[in-house]
Amino acid sequence: MILHNTLSGKKEEVEVKKGKRLNMFVCGPTVYDVSHIGHARTYIAFDALVRFLRSEKYNVFYLQNITDVDDKIIDRALRENTTPAKLSKEKENEYKKIMKRIGVISVTKYAEASKYIPEIIKQIQTLISCGHAYEIEGSGYYFDITSFEDYGKLSRRTVAQAEDSVTRIDEGIKKRNRGDFALWKYVNVAEKNKKKKFILENGEPAWNTKLGFGRPGWHIEDTAITEAFFGPQYDIHGGGEDLKFPHHDAEIAQQEAASGKKPFVKIWLHTGTIRVAGEKMSKSLNNFVTIEDFLKTNTADTLRWLIISHHYRSPINFENEILNNAVQSLDTLNSFREKLLFVAKTNKGKKDSDNNLESNIKKANEKFFESLRDDFNTPAAIASLFEFMTIYKSNPWDMSPKEAKKAEKVIKDAFTIFGISTKTAGIPSKISKLAKERELCRRNKQFAQSDDLRQSITQLGYSIDDTPLGPFVRKVQ
Repeated sequence: MILHNTLSGKKEEVEVKKGKRLNMFVCGPTVYDVSHIGHARTYIAFDALVRFLRSEKYNVFYLQNITDVDDKIIDRALRENTTPAKLSKEKENEYKKIMKRIGVISVTKYAEASKYIPEIIKQIQTLISCGHAYEIEGSGYYFDITSFEDYGKLSRRTVAQAEDSVTRIDEGIKKRNRGDFALWKYVNVAEKNKKKKFILENGEPAWNTKLGFGRPGWHIEDTAITEAFFGPQYDIHGGGEDLKFPHHDAEIAQQEAASGKKPFVKIWLHTGTIRVAGEKMSKSLNNFVTIEDFLKTNTADTLRWLIISHHYRSPINFENEILNNAVQSLDTLNSFREKLLFVAKTNKGKKDSDNNLESNIKKANEKFFESLRDDFNTPAAIASLFEFMTIYKSNPWDMSPKEAKKAEKVIKDAFTIFGISTKTAGIPSKISKLAKERELCRRNKQFAQSDDLRQSITQLGYSIDDTPLGPFVRKVQ
């Protein structure tokens, strides 16, 4: 399989030695608020990628951090008159719950930053001893970006350019360089509390360490956590494209400076953003749609399909037309799949007759998997499913049950990789009864009564098609 490496700007082979696992890390959330569909865009894309890699027999260990120590959490906790730990745990649980609802289930391990303070301290101490970190009295320890000659190589910024753009980098007039970022932030602790291992001082968490009372900066947690699980180098690092600078550039600088080994990560993957009216969906712009709100009027499958129908590196413009297209596209494939199941159940006794079926299935599967192996090109993979469907969509009724099951498996297997539900909604007895009554009216040429019954079925949320094998009824998506 090949993937587009942000660092090199080229597609590169995913190479893992036989018998070894593929180590993959994706930046997780800062748990201070609810998740929106911009977050879902990244986590669904990587969930689908991991599902595919595992289907290709890669032994993937998927690690994701949870930022549960951060300025945003502290500020929100103070406003809500609670503790940062309580707030972050509540939001972490909400995050995991909503991820499960949208089918993000491939993460092997979630790692909360607060549980890796010793590892964080150890890495900072290494950076200090190597001359890459310095102390600002009363403030904390900072990484000197000029001490690492490759700083900015992921986002393709020079140190000078990095100085001109500061995003989520701590302010400080005593910093050597404007782009220097915090590794360890001091917290002023009352004398009476200085013997404690951990203290909540004026709402701010502080750990008693060899570096003094304080808490970690944002960037250091990721490299400390990945080194704890994977060592100083590993296979794949993922995240949203907005994290390239400064977050991922900072990670590279920290880990490569600390270990002296390059590359820190073999392949860097970045997902495109979800945009609203041309701007990135974000909480700061207040233009976001929460996952919870989206699911009030749409299914989790619709959200996954909306995201998967775009290439993971491409932006998604969130608007009604795009959403409606996703709903219709998924429903079209689902309808075809359910028709095949209907044929398999109804057309008993029918013998195999399509000499081209095996060849068509082989071609469809080859196109599907070749597309995914080429930088996880999900739109091209989906197109191969529609090409296959087009061959049989107009007349699946002549298939034998065996042929219908084989054809349905093409769609079902693809859905499984994408995390789309393959459960078929059962038809309630009331609907079945109405369908039988309608069929009787049709046979007796009572067309007015037949139309009335169709309308009744439609109003109850079901569609009905007349086929050579009898009425095909399905729940409208």
